[in-house]
Amino acid sequence: MAGMGDGGERSSLLGGTPLKGRGAACAAVLAVEGLERAAFFGITANLVLYLTSGTFGWGGTQASRACLFFLGASYLLSPIGGWLADVYLGRYGTVVLSFLLYLLAACLLPITTSPDGRLSVCGQLPAATIRNCSWHRGGTCRGQPPEQYCAPTIYTGLLLLALGVSSVRANLTSFGADQVRDRGGDATRRFFNWFYWSINIGAVFSLLVVAFIQQNISFLAGYLIPVACLALALLIFLLATPTFITKPPTGSQVSAMIKLALQSCGCSWLAGTGARLSAHRWESGDPLPKSRAQPGAPSPEEDLANFQVLARILPVMLTFIPYWMVYFQMQSTYYLQGLHLHIPSIFQHSQDRASTLQGYTFPDAWLLLANVVVLLALVPLKDHVIDPFLARRSLLPSALKRMALGMFFSLASILAAGILERERLQYVRLNQTVSQLIGKDRYLAATLPIWWQVPQYLLIGISELFASIPGLEFAYTEAPKSMKGAIMGLFFFISGVGSLLGSGLLTLLSLPARGWMRCPEDYGSINSCRMDNYFFLLAGIQSVTCLLFAWISRRYQSQPPWPGAPHLGTEPEED
Repeated sequence: MAGMGDGGERSSLLGGTPLKGRGAACAAVLAVEGLERAAFFGITANLVLYLTSGTFGWGGTQASRACLFFLGASYLLSPIGGWLADVYLGRYGTVVLSFLLYLLAACLLPITTSPDGRLSVCGQLPAATIRNCSWHRGGTCRGQPPEQYCAPTIYTGLLLLALGVSSVRANLTSFGADQVRDRGGDATRRFFNWFYWSINIGAVFSLLVVAFIQQNISFLAGYLIPVACLALALLIFLLATPTFITKPPTGSQVSAMIKLALQSCGCSWLAGTGARLSAHRWESGDPLPKSRAQPGAPSPEEDLANFQVLARILPVMLTFIPYWMVYFQMQSTYYLQGLHLHIPSIFQHSQDRASTLQGYTFPDAWLLLANVVVLLALVPLKDHVIDPFLARRSLLPSALKRMALGMFFSLASILAAGILERERLQYVRLNQTVSQLIGKDRYLAATLPIWWQVPQYLLIGISELFASIPGLEFAYTEAPKSMKGAIMGLFFFISGVGSLLGSGLLTLLSLPARGWMRCPEDYGSINSCRMDNYFFLLAGIQSVTCLLFAWISRRYQSQPPWPGAPHLGTEPEED
């Protein structure tokens, strides 16, 4: 029988030393996260290529918007999973339920790879998606269809996938940190370093193996592998149950936070109505909602203190929105840009023999490995060498200072992408182009090698090390004990807002009235677009945000919000 701690906390069922049991729990969480990320990157790495292929015939901008929609929703829906864990299921139960939804929704993509599967879930492919193409030497290429083929099914599937992804993300991160929370701030910081390292181990497998299979062999096999990874991750999580420390749901503070926000904004009459109704139910013997009756539920005084913490955290998190707008370009417009740069054949010499060894081309998604390799190399170096060295000399920067540095690296990445895109368009204008076969489709690409994209991927990888990892640490350590699920959900929610704003900006710039991303000629190509201007616009937004974040972080105070409360882990910044 599991031991029960304060507030109904369930300790590990394993015998032996606490370190041994805790190590097994952490290893299981890291393995599950690695497999889940392998599945996630297997789904997203070539999603733009899959949707722009002859299978669906979507345009490049349409496919990029769908990818940004999925990435955004997979973060934006995180508070739902956090709320479900806080009120009803706890983190453990929510992770299991979310994995089941994730697994079922992931099965849609392999179904759509076969003609019979597409016919059953999407209907007949409109004939208007094929037309004569001026640059294709008298052949055919994708023309603009009257509507996006299979769009309702694809978007519904992506939305369900996003719900599963977001719930796993919001709860698995904090669930893993719960396993080492009582070991102190250093253990928590190290856990987040290695948690991010496991994310990138999964990404390496997915990008090296799954992306290659999807681009050069079969999307069916390429999308079955993520399904298998999810099934294995769920199995490991269930088998590791005896090693876990689990915590019961303590109730949602959403209503209390809304009430306090209304009061602080001067809407006391509206907040007061809810308070009077609650008081009437209490006096008449009708208990307050179950979420407030849970063991360990916060008192009204703690509600007020938690609201004050939230009010301090929120400005910091909101300034992260432009960072995520830039970050998610890596899997959308950066990828689209790569399709229109010269991609070498891995095995020389022919690009036309797709069914032979010589026909295998370098997968565009492999450029993401530049981002991943940086993290795999620097996280252990930072954890074992750099951080201890700085800590011994009291020079270890706060999470906020590291986040500010990461934002400047993301700015450098988007500037590099804009400069490269302007140079690529110059090659196109001078007719220095080549028609290249990628998968089963041809793209008119500049002769500029794809290796020129490596700097922008490296820079965005370094930005993750300094912005995203400390951001997770900041969200977890600054959150009060009763709001950790909600604050982690808010962190990922902000990420989703950034992705969806990037998608919305892309849509706005695709409007017929002289939009930079409006490409009416040779549908599916970006050679008549001005994506360089889009990148420079994002760079301008991020530049302003970097300055704003530096100003906010210097004035941020992380102090215990009530007498006797524990310090939350980040020192006040000095002016």
